[in-house]
Amino acid sequence: MAHVLVRHKVESYAKWRAVFDKQVATRAANGAIGARVFRSGDDPWEVFVLLEWDELEKARKFTKSDELRQAMEQAGVTGQPDVHFLHEM
Repeated sequence: MAHVLVRHKVESYAKWRAVFDKQVATRAANGAIGARVFRSGDDPWEVFVLLEWDELEKARKFTKSDELRQAMEQAGVTGQPDVHFLHEM
């Protein structure tokens, strides 16, 4: 099982969450199996997403897609996200 951990800042959690929730089918079509969302306990504008994928290569491809870039812009993501590709042990 592969995972992707993403940390980014957002302009508004509510705005970001609405766009994120609309992308469920898009993520699934690209191999995502599920996602968990966390907010920083110290910074309400910092969001962490742990995504589960069927294949790591599909995850890598999706994170570089224009589709994701556009969704992040629409969601009000600020700055460059930190993305980490993980293998469950």
